[in-house]
Amino acid sequence: MDETSARLPLLPTSGEEGAELHSKATNLFKPCVKYGLKLVMWVIFLTWVAVIYLNPSSFMGKIFDEWTDLTEGTIFGVAGTFFLAFSAPVLVIALLGCVYVALFPGDYNEKGKSRFSSFRLWTFPVIVDGPLGVVSAAELIGIVVFASFIIWALCAYIISDASIISETVSSPKEKACLMLEMLGFAFASVGMFCIIFLFLPISRGSSLLRLIDIPFEHAIRYHIWLGHVTMLLFTLHGLCFIVSFALQGALQNEIINWQDTDISVFPGVISLSAGLLMWATSLSPVRKNYFELFFYTHQLYIVFVIFFALHVGYFIFCAAAGAIFLFVLDRFLRFCQSRTAVDVLSAKCLACEAIELTLSKPQNMTYSPLSFIFLQVRELSWSQWHPFSVSSSPLDGRLHLTVLIKGLGQWTQELRESILNVQKHPQMCIPYLHSSKITAAVEGPYGHESPYYLQYENLILVAGGIGISPFIAILRDILHRATEKRTCLPKNILLVWSVKKSKELSLLSTVDVTCICSSFPITLNLEVQTYVTQESEPPMEEDNLSGSEMILYSPETSGSSMSVLVGSGNVIWFGIYMFSSIVGFIIFVSLIEIFYLRRLDISTWWLKGLLYIVCMILGTITFGGAVIMLWSWWEMHILEQEKVNNSSQLNEQAVSVSRASHTNLVASGPTCYGQRPNFRSIFSSVSDRWGGVDVGVLVCGPGGLQSSVAAECRFWSFRGLWNHPVFHFHSHSFNL
Repeated sequence: MDETSARLPLLPTSGEEGAELHSKATNLFKPCVKYGLKLVMWVIFLTWVAVIYLNPSSFMGKIFDEWTDLTEGTIFGVAGTFFLAFSAPVLVIALLGCVYVALFPGDYNEKGKSRFSSFRLWTFPVIVDGPLGVVSAAELIGIVVFASFIIWALCAYIISDASIISETVSSPKEKACLMLEMLGFAFASVGMFCIIFLFLPISRGSSLLRLIDIPFEHAIRYHIWLGHVTMLLFTLHGLCFIVSFALQGALQNEIINWQDTDISVFPGVISLSAGLLMWATSLSPVRKNYFELFFYTHQLYIVFVIFFALHVGYFIFCAAAGAIFLFVLDRFLRFCQSRTAVDVLSAKCLACEAIELTLSKPQNMTYSPLSFIFLQVRELSWSQWHPFSVSSSPLDGRLHLTVLIKGLGQWTQELRESILNVQKHPQMCIPYLHSSKITAAVEGPYGHESPYYLQYENLILVAGGIGISPFIAILRDILHRATEKRTCLPKNILLVWSVKKSKELSLLSTVDVTCICSSFPITLNLEVQTYVTQESEPPMEEDNLSGSEMILYSPETSGSSMSVLVGSGNVIWFGIYMFSSIVGFIIFVSLIEIFYLRRLDISTWWLKGLLYIVCMILGTITFGGAVIMLWSWWEMHILEQEKVNNSSQLNEQAVSVSRASHTNLVASGPTCYGQRPNFRSIFSSVSDRWGGVDVGVLVCGPGGLQSSVAAECRFWSFRGLWNHPVFHFHSHSFNL
């Protein structure tokens, strides 16, 4: 026994015992709260889904009728019943989600890495080439469940209505008309449930999306799918009634019908017309070739929602009010954030006609390397917002964020010309830019709650063109973490990059690996394979490979950085904002019900539906707006304290962007000209070298590239060989 151990007491003191007991209690309390919250949310969610799924049945109809009779005499009446059954669960889960994310922020589990390969539903592509794009096993299960609900609900409604028709109507013409109207009601009822889910994926900073770690860029696919189904059902609903009215010879009179105590037809015609315009312009050929037409036409969602409420009335609208209210909350917060003018600290024009913008951000704003932002340059347009992936790591600097922009459209070309003109003539007023600085507005950042790529020891990054941008951020992040000697980092990374022209290779010059991580070759095994598809041989001038660049740094910065008012930011403030807005909505509904509707004995359905929308907006602006003001004041107070310490860092960081000496990553690996990547050969080589482990495959590029990589992931993972890896497919492409 050594001398040190001899001096140690055999029994712990009372203070040490208390500390140990407190530590054990804390370690026990935290998982209890975590799994308790999960259990409550799962119970609410499954109950809510069961109520929706069983709603078409006669059994649930009887229960719902009894519940309606019990609540009919309360302040909220029948509308309260519908709201509690279909909308309240969504709002409660969203609030509990804020609590969960605040207490247990999404972070990868460093100790949770398995040494053996495993199969996961979310990362196994089942359908790789079809109208829906790449569909994972989990997504396919969701599609099957949702499709079964639609089929079951339609069958249940039709069978129930058929028995009523056979008992009450004898004339063939009347029977046909009534059958068409009953069928139209069936389509409308199912479409109404689709609306509940339609608005959930498009709330960019939604706590629901953060809770399940599905970013907006992925969730927008579900909105597109649901949009097609919803509009198909509503179109069939409208056609059934149009044919029925025409058979009765009352089409003109019925179309303009606007009733006070029943379904109003004319608002439904307006709502359906707005929906059809949005649907037609959102189809893939129109959206890709005429994006601005799609974008501006899609603002008709305001007309669609308002006249939908006027059409169905107050109590039916309450079934979809929860999801719509979450969207209103998100939209108002985005509006408040986008009012802030953001300084562009530096702008770099690369040889490949891409632009690297460095934006000012507050120190306390967090984001992931897989995040993206919506950017507006006010000197170019006050109405155009464009999404861009972040190309910097949060570890690059606390006061700035970087995005890469490829000149593919008119807006990006004008931005590049403006930067070049300011660089040549900094004091000259030009058509696109009316000052010697660039101001921007930003929404976001949005993205994954946790850097899931750190769960894998082996990574394959597949990019097409400007799709390299998020992978530059990933490489930066991993290199910074390696410099800080953090554990559980990826050890083997294969970057496969396909471009059209060799000048695009200069994009990788934005990563200086040796500057970030001096022990780079030892710490990380990085292999880069580049493919130039539209050139058969290397260009004569190789000096452009590193990227000649022109740099603008504006000294006229006003010290204005990105606003922290974002749903994916401070989750505590966001939860308070959401809770106060819901309370405000309930208060306004109660006041209108007591002091206006009941006092004047108003029972008009469409007016009550309109007032519910007004109450949503008032609750968000007044109660939620008050929280936003406090949130802004709190963050500004913190920023003022930070500016004192960081005033000199702004200039240093901006200038350092232009002074860095870059290591040529392209030269470190083979570059193939005149061919595309042979993914069968690439995956075969990786499978033989890396053995039976989990391999994360991240793809950012066009749909054809994603389908090709997903097909290989499915092929090699489906083989299930014991000493070969399982490839987990992750898509990082953004398509509005």
